[in-house]
Amino acid sequence: MKRRRVMGAAMAALSLGLLASGPALAQTPAQVDSGDTAWLLSATALVLLMTLPGLALFYGGLVRTKNVLSVLMQCTAVACLASVVWLALGYSLAFSGTAPFIGDLGRVGLMNLSRGDAIGTAPEIVFFAFQMAFAIITPALMIGAVVERVKFAGLLAFCAGWVVLVYAPVCHWIWGGGWMATLGVKDYAGGLVVHATAGVSALILAQAVGPRDGWPRDLSPPHNPGMTMTGAGLLWVGWFGFNGGSALAANADAGAALTATHMAAASAGLVWALIEHRRFGRASLVGLVTGVVAGLATVTPASGFISPLAGLFLGALGSYVCFEAVSLVKARLKVDDSLDVFAVHGVGGILGTLMLAGLAHPLLGGTGYAEGVGLAGQAWRQALGVVVVCAWSAGASLVLIAIVRKLTGLRASDEVIDEGLDLGAHGERAYHIN
Repeated sequence: MKRRRVMGAAMAALSLGLLASGPALAQTPAQVDSGDTAWLLSATALVLLMTLPGLALFYGGLVRTKNVLSVLMQCTAVACLASVVWLALGYSLAFSGTAPFIGDLGRVGLMNLSRGDAIGTAPEIVFFAFQMAFAIITPALMIGAVVERVKFAGLLAFCAGWVVLVYAPVCHWIWGGGWMATLGVKDYAGGLVVHATAGVSALILAQAVGPRDGWPRDLSPPHNPGMTMTGAGLLWVGWFGFNGGSALAANADAGAALTATHMAAASAGLVWALIEHRRFGRASLVGLVTGVVAGLATVTPASGFISPLAGLFLGALGSYVCFEAVSLVKARLKVDDSLDVFAVHGVGGILGTLMLAGLAHPLLGGTGYAEGVGLAGQAWRQALGVVVVCAWSAGASLVLIAIVRKLTGLRASDEVIDEGLDLGAHGERAYHIN
């Protein structure tokens, strides 16, 4: 993982051993580069754009008019909540200490952080903000699985606990110098840390909350596909910061990741539209942009390790596999994952994580493997990472669900659901039509 290699060279400079797998208690002068810092600041803004307003609009357009404002509210509130949790505890658990499974409390509230501390060639405070944007969008992704019937307080309670119990530990394992990083599991920008964790947890949460009223026979179509397309466009642009920013420098690695990301999105959108045209006789706008997002999720873990042509292939493959996964979840598993969070993000992230081992081969234009590791060795490392991360996400989510049910409840009342969450939960309407 390029992110880990860049960090690894700088970790000995940090007083609390951030991101390192061994002790590093001595501070050394940082070599901050203004260009790298500027790019990481820009990437931070792009990743935040993915949630606000990108994901909010993407999800908002897919629900009924009486629930659109509730989706925007949920995305915004989760962004606020995750930011506070990240500062208070999440960042420290993910990126401090040298333990293999979880960080320590050395960076709680950033109280021990000085302006001179750096990660690689950028100030650590910038790195904190960049990682905070990731911690915002990851729990926000899960909103799509439970729209139109989740209780607002229950959602916030679940997401707060989830950042601490699921996101921070997995982030530490892979990006924070934990045991998976030491083993050599690769995840360039979040196939495991973001998409697999959120996808698996979203599936568990959707099952716990229960289906929408009338599901699966009596459901309304998306109320505003144009809004969904606008959100998807913002996600696409923001993903350049998501994947390109994970190089942690303004260099060729960032450019390679950005280019592979774009090609994956382009091919995935075309493949999804083609599948719809062949099966249903027409291609839909919602389908096209869903394919784009599927391609973006699939290429994320591999983006910095593969060639643009491999990105094109991975996006197309991810689109096809995710399309089939949508039917599998709803028809076979019979879970109302309303906006296909697991099928698109979870399946896409897992697929990209597994395919990374082959597509990173130098013969295919990839960056290759660590010394002493070949294709087979990388493949089993990736598979182990997938199994452990998915199992941890599912188990921790079940624990959180049990706790939240007792504290606040998870499902809104029948009266609120029937009235619509906009009015029933928030006392507002998205549209005033006379």
